[in-house]
Order: sequence, then C-alpha cells, then structure tokens
Amino acid sequence: MIGIMCDQDVQGLARAVLARCRQGDGEDVWNELEIELYTFADLGLEPDATDAEIWIACQENNIVLLTGNRNAEGPDSLEVTIRERNVAGSLPVLTFADLRKLKYDRGYLELAAERLLEKLFDIDALRGAGRIYLP
Repeated sequence: MIGIMCDQDVQGLARAVLARCRQGDGEDVWNELEIELYTFADLGLEPDATDAEIWIACQENNIVLLTGNRNAEGPDSLEVTIRERNVAGSLPVLTFADLRKLKYDRGYLELAAERLLEKLFDIDALRGAGRIYLP
C-alpha cells in the first residue's frame, strides 16, 4: 500500500492528475499499488501547517507528498526541510514542475499522471532522493 497526500497548493490539480491515474491502463497499476489518499485532517495537520510539519507528518506515516514547485524561503520551507532532514530512507516529495501547464495542457496532465504512477511503482528505490519533479 502507498499513501499519498496533496499539499494545499495543488489539491485541485492533483485531483485531476489522480483521476487520470485511475483511468485506462493506469487503473491496473493504481489498484496493484493499493494507493490510499490522505488529507491534512487525516494526519492531524492544520490547513496552515508549516512545510516542515507537513513533511515530518508524511515521513512518520509513510505517505508521499504531492506538491507544487516551492521556493526555499525560511527555515520551515519545504526545500530547507528536505535539505536538513532527508535521509536514505525518506520518501521523496513528488513535485509538479509546471502548475500552469498542468492546468491548461491536457497532454501534459496525462504525462504527469503517467510519470506519477511510474514513480509510485518504484517508490522504494527512490527513497532518499529528496524531491522528484513531475513530469
């Protein structure tokens, strides 16, 4: 089983990608991986939780975080948290590289869904990578 949680900044777009993952050939992979979706509330996180709190909660609960491309502003930023806390066994953060393109380009969305499933299928080999950009 693989857990996934969408960060607040990408929830709508991530839902579209996840829906695409469950169509066609992706449905078999989705079912084989037994993917479960989680919310901030499921992990006891407030909507305004810091990036550090979110990353730690995901790691503690063995959940892959899907997010948009963020910067390294502040000590609790996602980038700083990954740099400071990532170890060989840490799950990677899967980051949509281009949210605008994801929103307006159907082909890009489909490619993002395909790449997401590929990464999830091989998630244990990607532990320690820190951040992986999709697509």
